[in-house]
Amino acid sequence: MRSKILHSISILIIGTLLFSCSSSRKLNKYLSSQLTSEIFNQSFSGFALMDPESNKIINEYNSHKYFTPASNVKLLTFYASLKILGDSLPALNYVIQNDSLIFQGTGDPSFLYADAPESKVYDFLKNYEGNLYYQHPAYTEESFGPGWSWDDYNYYYSVERSAFPIYGNYVVFKSSPGQNQPTTSIEKFRKDLVLSESNSEIKRDLNSNIFRYNKSDSNKESTQIVPFKYSDELFTELLSDTLNRPVTLINKGWTPTNSSKILYSLPTDSLYKTMLRNSDNFIAEQLLMMVGNNLSDSVNTKNAITYIKKTYLKDLPDEPIWVDGSGLSRYNLITPRSMVFLLKKISEEIPQEKLFEFLPTGGKTGTLKNWYIAEEPYIFAKTGTLSNNHNLSGYIKTKSGRILLFSFMNNNYIVSSSIIKNEMQRILRRIYLNY
Repeated sequence: MRSKILHSISILIIGTLLFSCSSSRKLNKYLSSQLTSEIFNQSFSGFALMDPESNKIINEYNSHKYFTPASNVKLLTFYASLKILGDSLPALNYVIQNDSLIFQGTGDPSFLYADAPESKVYDFLKNYEGNLYYQHPAYTEESFGPGWSWDDYNYYYSVERSAFPIYGNYVVFKSSPGQNQPTTSIEKFRKDLVLSESNSEIKRDLNSNIFRYNKSDSNKESTQIVPFKYSDELFTELLSDTLNRPVTLINKGWTPTNSSKILYSLPTDSLYKTMLRNSDNFIAEQLLMMVGNNLSDSVNTKNAITYIKKTYLKDLPDEPIWVDGSGLSRYNLITPRSMVFLLKKISEEIPQEKLFEFLPTGGKTGTLKNWYIAEEPYIFAKTGTLSNNHNLSGYIKTKSGRILLFSFMNNNYIVSSSIIKNEMQRILRRIYLNY
């Protein structure tokens, strides 16, 4: 009797395995046909699907080839931040000499930034009873990252990088019907508005904080975010106005040592969600510079990238070409198979529930709110979009409960991005239903 039961169980297990293998073969055949379809022949496309339990790629197409990842680079920045920054953001290096507080920035993006929680920095500076002196730290970065499009300087997604950002390094203008001049979120810039009949939108001069506007004939209110041209002089002026007390800029003073102190502003988690869900370029750039500052006492992106690649990413299948924190640069290059191995590394650093909360969720949050809609969310992934490029890398929770890692990259298409996205959605849903 017992042998018959064992025999029946064996047959059931073998049958289940054969059915599973047959289903996997059918799905792999489907994927192979779809990834070489007419739709994806209109772009340069690559795909990698990985089972993290076996640590193996279970389906791929052009996974060894390099693609422009766009904002998928934020996953590299996220991983670097997880490894280096710890639980809290170091906001200031400072020292107290006699009755003076001398402080330096670390790259922390949160100070008076509308998309970040209120930090401790404002109260710390406001309530100090002595004199305030700001000293520029060791900082070698350009305002823009390498390979950024210079003529995006007027748009919110391309604010300048700096050692001590303030107000997110942008100003908000609001226009109303019948209004002679737009209102400004920062009073200092009101006098820098110049009427110009040639502009349909507010446009800043390339190398100065002159903002040219046209009187609105619209019967609707409008809002425009414009990055300002950053300088240490402007920073100390804005900070003085904000604190309603003098802040003096000094060129030489002290170098942070073991005797200097660090003020921590916010939990790092509070910025990760904004960076990943909203694809916030500003936070991504500043976080990577903070990683560099933590490693070398210099607010420097290159130092961070070099160290992270050498120390933590040397075992990726293909070395990433990585130059900035946000993915705005078209110099960045990575392969889909390296991306899924990066996703595995990230999943080993942070609990799954918390990780999925940070990422855009299909049909629910962030840049995926209107895509991959399902009763039960199954896509948790980072988008990456530039003109003619759309990528998606992350985690798929299949209907059977398995967690798979994927990277789907599409570059150089000239059709509507919605055509590419719809095909990606159809393929990933098929994986969700059948694995």
